[in-house]
Amino acid sequence: MTDLFSSKNPAAPLAERLRPRTLDDVIGQSHLLGPGKPLRLAFESGKPYSMILWGPPGSGKTTLARLMAHAFDAEYIAVSAVLSGVKDIREAIERAQITLQRTDRPTLLFVDEVHRFNKAQQDAFLPHVEQGLITFIGATTENPSFEVNSALLSRAQVYALRSLADQELHQLFERACSLAMPDLQFASDAVELLTGFADGDARRLLNLLELVQNAAETEAITHIDADYLGRVLTRNARRFDKGGDAFYDQISALHKSVRGSHPDAALYWLTHMLDGGADPRYLARRIIRMAWEDIGLADPRAMQIANDAALTYDRLGSPEGELALGQAVIYLAVAAKSNAGYAAYNQAKAFIKQDKSREVPVHLRNAPTKLMKELGHGREYRYAHDEPGAYAAGETYLPEGMEEPGWYQPVPRGLEVRIGEKLTYLRTLDEQAGKKKDRV
Repeated sequence: MTDLFSSKNPAAPLAERLRPRTLDDVIGQSHLLGPGKPLRLAFESGKPYSMILWGPPGSGKTTLARLMAHAFDAEYIAVSAVLSGVKDIREAIERAQITLQRTDRPTLLFVDEVHRFNKAQQDAFLPHVEQGLITFIGATTENPSFEVNSALLSRAQVYALRSLADQELHQLFERACSLAMPDLQFASDAVELLTGFADGDARRLLNLLELVQNAAETEAITHIDADYLGRVLTRNARRFDKGGDAFYDQISALHKSVRGSHPDAALYWLTHMLDGGADPRYLARRIIRMAWEDIGLADPRAMQIANDAALTYDRLGSPEGELALGQAVIYLAVAAKSNAGYAAYNQAKAFIKQDKSREVPVHLRNAPTKLMKELGHGREYRYAHDEPGAYAAGETYLPEGMEEPGWYQPVPRGLEVRIGEKLTYLRTLDEQAGKKKDRV
């Protein structure tokens, strides 16, 4: 790394100047690059193969692709799916063919943001991957299972990269300061603030450092503390892809924190998403869903509070209305939990899909005309309000020949304790009335 700051490329950004030149220079991804780990073995094998590098921004996807090309002595061609089309793909393939004919060297084709290519564009790589003309390396921030064609996916190994941990960001910070800005001294609170702003993104950390370095040189400042960073840097915007995989991971974490009755974790994920730019109205809809799915009849107030929070946000907007969403997730997290209604509904749906059509029992049929009454519709129906306790003990309501399915089973929590007690009592009345089909 002795030529990092040579005059050959003085305008290169800090992130580019500090890009690792060897595998040992890479910070992070120890689960893939440590001794005996998959990518380390791939480098050591000397035999390139196609792969998809899936990970968040700044996790090292481009760096690893470049290092592979160097390790395998391959021609390196980079294509961005954001800026390229089929014409660019064709030109890259032609370059690979010329390289093979003239030098007998393989070509490593790196496709950044491969999920941005449509099916036809992704399919264009297939024959050349199969022929061995190119080693395909795709980089994506999105889940390849959903965004990469199955045909291409089946020909490539998928490796999941991770955001850099705090310790790894500190390591990168120390390297950057040592090599690029030895005259600057950072207070401990400034270091923590910078790594927090980076949010696991190595490239973002280096870009922030470069911004601070330029500002400090302009003002002839050598000591950097948190107050100075507050003046130099804009408000922290967390890495948050509103339509990507990280978005749904965080929604999942919020939902599971509520289900797991952990109000602090629920608040953490809610405020994290709001801070990152998630649509509060979308979050409000998800909160309503949580109330119905995971709390249900154990505490019907949860549905009302979730609905009221959504209406409050519509009336107040941000940031005032976000408080209502926060208090809603607290209530949902501490409320009694039941998925009995959710499970019963899903079981009923599944039963109907596979069951035959069944007729409505005659005594339950509507009889608005004389003819229908003559046919017996509704003849033996018992009006529940005229029965003792407003319950027609022993009456049947399911189609003839259908067993009692027992889909709804109240849990012994919250209001469903009382619901369960009532259903048990009603079943006893049915048995006493000699009901032919016992409830399950």
